[in-house]
Amino acid sequence: MAQNYYGDQVSRPVAVGVSTRGEFIARTYTHLLGAVALFLAIEVALFQSGWAPVIAQSMLSVNWLLVLGAFMIVGWLASSTAASATSLPAQYAALAAFVAMEAIIFVPILYLANHIAPGAIQSAGLMTAIGFGGLTAIALTTRKDFSFLGGLLKWGFVVALLAIVGAVLFGFQLGMWFSVAMVGLAGAAILRDTSNVLLNFPEDRYVAAALQLFASVALLFWYLLRIYMDRR
Repeated sequence: MAQNYYGDQVSRPVAVGVSTRGEFIARTYTHLLGAVALFLAIEVALFQSGWAPVIAQSMLSVNWLLVLGAFMIVGWLASSTAASATSLPAQYAALAAFVAMEAIIFVPILYLANHIAPGAIQSAGLMTAIGFGGLTAIALTTRKDFSFLGGLLKWGFVVALLAIVGAVLFGFQLGMWFSVAMVGLAGAAILRDTSNVLLNFPEDRYVAAALQLFASVALLFWYLLRIYMDRR
């Protein structure tokens, strides 16, 4: 059974040699870097072309909490599609579509951060890289199967969505505590995803594996950026 971003079940790969698994891991992280590069390229193009302010103002004209909800739902849908896709072109299509949608959803928060919290983007990016590197090192050195975190993540993200819906309906604010909790969930997702890449993912799903890692990294960056913005 294929794993999705919130699930806790993973297809077990057939027995393969160490060199084959190593090739799979290398392909996964190469595609992850490619996804990050594509995300950055889209953001640079949007801001340099002048489209970013237009997109930001149109999205900020609605309740910002709806953008937060869309961010989480898009991650779930794209990751589920990639994980269940059997063909490589379908996996690539899901990855490209997800990166493009994430780039657009990120425009308002990057636009705001650039104007009200100079330096926050760089600080959040650096902390994201450090956090991702540290969590990856934990998974690599312990070789522990963290797929058991799937149930916790599923429950955590459902609670987060309910909190967002409640905030929209009843008008309360999701403060720093919410961002800190989401950073914790993002870290747990990175641990789970990394261990699945090392131990559980089928050999033909390296694009889907890269998408899931990218989704978790994007989640971590988003809420670290919110924390840095709230501190200004």
